[in-house]
Amino acid sequence: MFIFACNKQNSQETIRSGTGKGGRAYGGVFRVSEAEYVKSLFPPSIIDGFSYRVASQIYEGLFKFDTHTLKVIKSLAADYTVDSSQTIYTIKIKPEVYFHDDACFPNSKGKEMTAEDIKYCFTQLCKESADNQGFILVKNIVKGANAYYQASKNGKKPSFEVEGIKVIDKYTIQFILDKPSSVFLYNLARPGTFIYPREAYEKYGQDMNFKSVGTGAFYLANTDAEIAMILKRHERYHGTDSLGNALPFLDAINIRFIKDKKNELFEFKQGKLDMLYRIPTEFILDLDSAMAQSPRKGEYMNYELQRSPEMLTQFLVFQTKEGVFRDVQVRKAINFAIDKEKILNFVLNGEGDAAGNHGITPDIFEDYKIDNIRGYAFSVDSAQIYMKKAGFGKGKKFPKITFTLNAEGGRNTLVAVEIQKQLKDVLGIDVELVTAPLAQVVDDAQKGRFELLRVAWLADYPNPENFLHQFYGKSVPNDPKQISFPNISRYKNPVFDDFYEKALNAKSQAEANNYFAKAENQLMKDAPVAIIWYDESYRLLFKYVKNFPNNAMQYRDLSQVWLEKSK
Repeated sequence: MFIFACNKQNSQETIRSGTGKGGRAYGGVFRVSEAEYVKSLFPPSIIDGFSYRVASQIYEGLFKFDTHTLKVIKSLAADYTVDSSQTIYTIKIKPEVYFHDDACFPNSKGKEMTAEDIKYCFTQLCKESADNQGFILVKNIVKGANAYYQASKNGKKPSFEVEGIKVIDKYTIQFILDKPSSVFLYNLARPGTFIYPREAYEKYGQDMNFKSVGTGAFYLANTDAEIAMILKRHERYHGTDSLGNALPFLDAINIRFIKDKKNELFEFKQGKLDMLYRIPTEFILDLDSAMAQSPRKGEYMNYELQRSPEMLTQFLVFQTKEGVFRDVQVRKAINFAIDKEKILNFVLNGEGDAAGNHGITPDIFEDYKIDNIRGYAFSVDSAQIYMKKAGFGKGKKFPKITFTLNAEGGRNTLVAVEIQKQLKDVLGIDVELVTAPLAQVVDDAQKGRFELLRVAWLADYPNPENFLHQFYGKSVPNDPKQISFPNISRYKNPVFDDFYEKALNAKSQAEANNYFAKAENQLMKDAPVAIIWYDESYRLLFKYVKNFPNNAMQYRDLSQVWLEKSK
């Protein structure tokens, strides 16, 4: 087993104990697990929730999300102004913010972060490269970003700088936009805009996927491939809590990768994990019953159950550019043939917010009502009618299709088996299930190497646009051999694009939502996806875990978590 260890900051590490203001305890290790191994911790390459949850403890952006409200708040930014044209953002950054100690720096001592580091990271976002999935965060937004991207193609070094990224002084960065943007501030809080030092990228290059150097409350201490990651406290972290306590409280975070949810539940009950995210489907009803008792009995007295709707939609993606799914009639037939209510209530035992009978956007955003989005309720008659329209009536058998998914603790497999059965029963379609590691599934998705693909989309900022931008046709490359992300279905419709663009340029959120809804209705009419269910956050914690609020994005800031008892 190959193991690399950073061995950073060891000479300075101290084990803290005691209590801060408000009775908040220092020390301890927070133990958590993930069902999939992270794909990449390099900010411009982060596209999955597993990687995001780890990276957000190591890196920081200019802004972040409040873990209680999910509103955008300052992080590395100390203050900011926006001019009257809404196109010039001038951001003062905090002084005395230090990168983690690392061999990329002289004497392995982390340097102070300045505006030059921010300029470097955003310039990298504007550059075409295999490890940059974040260009969408600045494309058509930051002035000169598109021109710089075009000039950097095929590894070329542009002869000019990005016009809209300017260093004013050591602690001031300025962004100039092409036009007002309703999403730019959100983008400054997303993982693609996390800040890292030039020195690290120049030293490690592609190894930045797991050689992380940031300013966050924790640094990556060691990794045991596909088994565990250890994050340790950043000794010179700049953050404080609302009471003035120096952050973080924890000494370390131990992240284990446990693919089997039953094993994960066993480890939690044995006291070897402090939190469990998602419960094995077959245990949900018993757990709900035990947690609902008053008073609770036995081990359940020690647990806190956190359950709420999530900004996460589970759905299927069709390959729309080739094969049988080029035909919209076939896609509609598949949509009607899937009984989402049965999947939610009997396969998942109710672990979900609602069946996917509307659009791609979950019913969680204020003033955006998904009841106005027309989806596909289960209908055997409609499914068979549309299949006949596609030419697959009597005497013509539908070809066998391949359904690709990642297992993620087994839940995805249970759902896939039920979908396989339903498509056979309703339409006579033979479906082959192919289960692969998440990294392979993501790679195949971007390259269009699938017929039918299971996808879960978790918002990384709270806005309907986060769900709809993955279907923007102008982001799809003309060359089918090129990577397409986030539009993996390679769906294109100028009507959708027009509504989507009008929403981005709207003067109010209400106006934007009106156009988003029109775009989403067009999307569902074209059916490049089949919505299965809208998910919920289902977490089980030991009661000694404090200040760890649940939220709809599963956005986690472990810098403020503390443990009431030592373990």
